[in-house]
Amino acid sequence: MTFEKLGLIPQILSALTPLGYTKPTPVQTKVIPFILEGKDVMATAQTGTGKTAAYALPLLQLLSKKEHKEKSKRALRCLILTPTRELASQVGKSVEAYGAHLDLKSCTVYGGVKLTPQAKKLQNGVDVLVATPGRLIEHIKQENVTLSKVEMLVFDEADRILDMGFWDEVQGLLELLPKKRQTLLFSVGLSKSVKRLGEISLKKPLKVEINNQGDLARKVKQVIYVVDQDKKSALLSYMIGSQNWHQVLVFTKTKQSADEVGQFLHESGLKTLVLHGDKAHSERTKALRHFKEGSIRVLVATDIASRGLDIEELPHVINYELPGDAEDYVHRIGRTGRAGNEGVAISLVCQEEKNVLKEIEKILKYGLKVEFYKGFEPKIWLEKEAKKGTIRAKIDHEKANKRSIGIKKKRESIKESKAKKGKK
Repeated sequence: MTFEKLGLIPQILSALTPLGYTKPTPVQTKVIPFILEGKDVMATAQTGTGKTAAYALPLLQLLSKKEHKEKSKRALRCLILTPTRELASQVGKSVEAYGAHLDLKSCTVYGGVKLTPQAKKLQNGVDVLVATPGRLIEHIKQENVTLSKVEMLVFDEADRILDMGFWDEVQGLLELLPKKRQTLLFSVGLSKSVKRLGEISLKKPLKVEINNQGDLARKVKQVIYVVDQDKKSALLSYMIGSQNWHQVLVFTKTKQSADEVGQFLHESGLKTLVLHGDKAHSERTKALRHFKEGSIRVLVATDIASRGLDIEELPHVINYELPGDAEDYVHRIGRTGRAGNEGVAISLVCQEEKNVLKEIEKILKYGLKVEFYKGFEPKIWLEKEAKKGTIRAKIDHEKANKRSIGIKKKRESIKESKAKKGKK
């Protein structure tokens, strides 16, 4: 299968060549024809499967078929909603690249930066808008943009949008959108809230399922080290330093933990930056840029970076703590092993996280091998080993005693036998 056979026009095909796109991924092969037919689509697909191109390429083609009248202001015709500014930025850049040879204008808006520059772009008119829900609502309230002419709506990573608490915002936006439109919903899984969103936003959608989580995760070498919580930082620093790893993405469960781990690694002599929701947009952009360029060795992040962070040839992802939601484990480790490259995902698991590990294995549909890192074995394991050693020593002692008694009896028996022979 080729992109040309999927029915894409020459202007889009010519934009894909310099991007290194040779043949469509499974999600692109299945979804693109449906979208070109104007169908609503509900697709489950993991990050790293090419879903952005799966919806962006056909949408741009459909938009390009309707000529724009230069004298009138461009009306917003396509809205793409994303959960985070990182993903919004990534999708926005992709839309620009895919539409390089088309007479279409796009814009990306998200929080954490000044509103005015975004407002000017919107007021000049755009065809495609990539936005996070919160910032989009701010622009709507200031009358910088209207949704009355939107023909196409995309929910990218709908599960994350809802997990972040945007249900009310999404419902409010749906009320502002035309009833007659094409709607596409992409999600990692189909939770109750995602299914509900599909029910109220899509019309007779075609359902597409690409790769289960276990299959995708198998492409990454997964290692589980059981270690006490208070030894995690030391083990993390030792692994990175002793094995001379570069470009290591470390995930923590909370912002506080991210700051603490980042500080520890920095004090250990490893160039480290931290990325989480409390960081200003400029700090987050700077951290990502330095990490991609390789000027820092470690980026410590919360799950805000598990989606929308696209780094080619990222060799190592380390879960300092397992995520609160087992499904996020797949997103995290999906940051490595991309585009056919090899990747390693290491998880540092303490006794308190055993139940989360079991939930992860249920999602993967296979068990993960648990190991101990020499010198950092958990206390409970050492105690068990010591107990085993004591038991072994006791058994060995008892065996030695038995052997000693046996030898003594044998000697006595020989003496008795010799004594009897002497009397004869």
